[in-house]
Amino acid sequence: MIAETLDRLAPIGLAELTDRAELMTRRDRKYVLRRADLHALLPALTRNARPLDIDGLRLFRYASVYFDTPELTSYRLTALRRRRRFKVRTRTYVDSGTCWLEVKTEAGRGGTAKNRLPHPPDDHHDVTPGRWFVDRLLGAEPGLLGPVVATHYHRATLFLPDSQSRLTIDVDLTWSDLGTATQLSLPDLVVVETKTRTVAAEADRLLWAHGHRPIAISKYATGLAAMRPDLPSGPWRRLLRRHFSPS
Repeated sequence: MIAETLDRLAPIGLAELTDRAELMTRRDRKYVLRRADLHALLPALTRNARPLDIDGLRLFRYASVYFDTPELTSYRLTALRRRRRFKVRTRTYVDSGTCWLEVKTEAGRGGTAKNRLPHPPDDHHDVTPGRWFVDRLLGAEPGLLGPVVATHYHRATLFLPDSQSRLTIDVDLTWSDLGTATQLSLPDLVVVETKTRTVAAEADRLLWAHGHRPIAISKYATGLAAMRPDLPSGPWRRLLRRHFSPS
């Protein structure tokens, strides 16, 4: 149903989307829905929206590898709600074969700042080629960084012209704990995210009207907490009980 809905919409190309709503510094609001809830809201959620289209594709394969210290500093800073939180990952756009090294940090007023650098696709499990970039943004403070979690999913990205914002819909989510070889697959879970400059987008208001509220979810941290229940998981405890169940 998602693909059929996207195919009926007027598309937007990557260059135009980047020009009109790159939003490297932004306010993110994330929502977790069941597939049935998404299907019920999809016609209204995508009204006037323009899906990203690249070479005829509108639903794209994503693969990410998240890096952390042996002490899981990145994870623990988020789980314990500490300041100076950060996230380091490679993101591979599987359909095009391109890869980026991304560093996300906290921005003012609850926002997120993302900086990224082209990364060799064959080194998506290794931060070494771009370690200088990580150090420039974070300093040498994180220390040794190794691959901890890999995620795979399909994503649709839509431009919302009324608010000049983005909406992403992630489905078919899977996680792999690279330290324990634990696998987690949640085919009924959907992550919807709005990316705005400050004010809420029209998609936010629609979701609120149907009882869905923004929720704290990090694909890295929440997935790792589900696969390693011994870790502190305060920010996601309710979400884990409701939606996550390791296989």
